[in-house]
Amino acid sequence: MNLDKIAKRFRIDRPDKFKLADCDPADCFGLSIDKNEAKEMLKNSIERLSELQERLYANNKWSVLVVFQAMDAAGKDGVIKHVMSGVNPQGVQVHSFKQPSQEELDHDFLWRIGKALPERGRIGIFNRSHYEEVLTVRVHQEYLAKQRLPDAVMGKKLWQHRFDDIRAFERHLARNGTLVLKFFLNVSLQEQRKRFLARIDEPGKRWKFSMGDVAERKLWPKYMDAYEEMIRETSRDEAPWYVVPADNKWFTRLAVAGAIVDAMEGLDLAYPTVEGEALKALQAAKKALLAEK
Repeated sequence: MNLDKIAKRFRIDRPDKFKLADCDPADCFGLSIDKNEAKEMLKNSIERLSELQERLYANNKWSVLVVFQAMDAAGKDGVIKHVMSGVNPQGVQVHSFKQPSQEELDHDFLWRIGKALPERGRIGIFNRSHYEEVLTVRVHQEYLAKQRLPDAVMGKKLWQHRFDDIRAFERHLARNGTLVLKFFLNVSLQEQRKRFLARIDEPGKRWKFSMGDVAERKLWPKYMDAYEEMIRETSRDEAPWYVVPADNKWFTRLAVAGAIVDAMEGLDLAYPTVEGEALKALQAAKKALLAEK
């Protein structure tokens, strides 16, 4: 099974028709494989991703931004850990966006995002992102007070304006050589409950659990509405969303790896060519090295 086919299955190319209710968190694309087969498939994708990352670094023209958004316990950390496990750490930057600092609150909501963007030749990973501003902040609108926005910009159009700004921001990135890929890891309410219970039962994972996680579950319908509108408003050709089933971790990792590899293949990355005077200099250096005793 080619993972690029899986990737295309979950890419949202018709956002106007998108409904989150149509997406099954347990979908496995009809795959029926054991853990060893899944590991082997993922290993192959990781090896190819490592090759592409090396070409990306050498080419030094493109950058790649990978955004992860999800409800708690959907597996973002695990996906990042496993999918990027074989990539040269010098070429990858991971940013986890938590509660904004006072300095960040004194700027517009995209300010801290712009500072964390990957430079050319590198892959940047956002564990949560600017999309928190149309998700968590939208569900908990009391957080807006901390941003001290002028009354003139508050109102019914605030969220639409933020969608407009995000689309323009990501279009700007794409036009300047950043490949933008966005993943919503779609976990079910039932699977989240199962994973929370597992965290509580396992001493080594209890630190991950917060009582606030239980409170957020009560807001699940509001979050799902916010995610659906976010995807409809911001999945575009230059910065597509992938809604990846997250109830089965092995499949989530395969789908994300396949999507990243497929998209980077499309960049047609090539190593810089050495020719002319530079090639002559290399040949001279080779001759000198060979002449050494």
